Amino acid sequence: MDPLGAPSQFVDVDSLPGWSDAYEAKQLDCHQSPLEKAQVDVRSPFPYRKDINEKIILWKGDVALLNCTAIVNTSNETLTDKNPVSESIFMHAGPDLKDELQKLKGCRTGEAKLTKGFNLAARFIIHTVGPKYKSRYRTAAESSLYSCYRNVLQLAKEQAMCSVGFCVINTLKRCYPLEDATHIALRTVRRFLEIHGETLEKVVFAVSELEEVTYQKLLPLYFPRSLEEEIQSLPYLPADIGNAEGEPVVPERQIRITEKPGVPDDASDEEGLEADLSFIGSHAFARMEGDVDKQRRLILQGQLSEAALQKQHQRNYNRWLCQARAEDLSDIASLKALYQTGVDNCGRTVMVVVGRNIPVTLIDMEKALLYFIHVMDHIAVKEYVLVYFHTLTNYYNQLDSNFLKKLYDVVDAKYKRNLKALYFVHPTFRSKVSAWFFTTFTVSGLKDKIHYVESLQQLFTAIPPEQIDLPPFVLEYDARENGPYYSSYPPSPDL
Repeated sequence: MDPLGAPSQFVDVDSLPGWSDAYEAKQLDCHQSPLEKAQVDVRSPFPYRKDINEKIILWKGDVALLNCTAIVNTSNETLTDKNPVSESIFMHAGPDLKDELQKLKGCRTGEAKLTKGFNLAARFIIHTVGPKYKSRYRTAAESSLYSCYRNVLQLAKEQAMCSVGFCVINTLKRCYPLEDATHIALRTVRRFLEIHGETLEKVVFAVSELEEVTYQKLLPLYFPRSLEEEIQSLPYLPADIGNAEGEPVVPERQIRITEKPGVPDDASDEEGLEADLSFIGSHAFARMEGDVDKQRRLILQGQLSEAALQKQHQRNYNRWLCQARAEDLSDIASLKALYQTGVDNCGRTVMVVVGRNIPVTLIDMEKALLYFIHVMDHIAVKEYVLVYFHTLTNYYNQLDSNFLKKLYDVVDAKYKRNLKALYFVHPTFRSKVSAWFFTTFTVSGLKDKIHYVESLQQLFTAIPPEQIDLPPFVLEYDARENGPYYSSYPPSPDL
């Protein structure tokens, strides 16, 4: 896949109609149903929730073509299963995926494991193994299939993913009845979104034509799009709807506990909820534990807030990266303003930025930001250095400080952590002053990494000349200002 193109086969999840969209369009010119105005005594265990429905997408298509944070691959225990979903994912991801899977050393039934997306539009692939279905082992199969969906969602939550594209995990080869499996899939996702809805923005069910019929039939049971649809769907819910998390309930495995542990048997049931709550925590041990918990909450409050901020930042970055992979950035690439060259004396990747090749007033700077993220995402996972040629840069090529601040705020933490040096070549007095203000008052942690380089000879003490692709005008300028350079120039301890 051309990393800079916008292949037509990839589909952005934000462009897909949501589960509620078609229904709301249909109801637009209709009068509100009396059921939606009336107070209904009997409600479904899966009540109408517009906020949850907005996260759901049913899409007939190949999950490998979805442009979202992660897609789901259904496979076998050795992660080598040849089913239509896996084969399509392998074909579009490229050969690197097979090498990555060998490092995982398989996956047990019900587990979920993560790899990069490689050439896919999706950043990650979550691999899971659905159960083989036999009617006499139905309970075990149900529990395993629930674990597949739950573990995928939990992994997405832990990695702060914005969107997940589900294939139908139970393949035909594993003989799981489609309708039974769909009930488990939908209720597990529904329960997860009820509890952790803030962690995911989109959940896509990518289905085939045959599977679409079943999903269309069962989605209203778990994701009703109106109060009327909720009431109409209620009689069709199965007897087993799982527990509060959607997990199948096995009655014979349930442990029976007295309704009011610790309360004398002659206590009256008429005392109600207030009596029950008054007893809870009244003994000395419970009071002591409450004090400890309160102290721990106070201690951890700052850390939890920081963790929440980091997850939010990761979600924002994932959105930028998904957009960068879907956008046609060939016009920005043609400027030759950012490119990878060789390695420095320490073996670190060298990235070059050519200031003169950035026509700030003529290009879409948001696309420039997308291009930077697209190119740098896989570079920044290891230590790297930046060489910025300020040579012959004029007013029309200088990046605005607001843009640089936005770039610094958007990029992932790995960009900042693994950037080991920024060589500022041919700086002017004004650019030095601007850089000092920017690194002192706008961003932190960058000032110590900047090295001002007045000549190419000085640069070559850190990066061998054969390891960096120099624009011709930079060579001409340096020869004019500093004289011919010598590749055998002795190393300088300053760089």
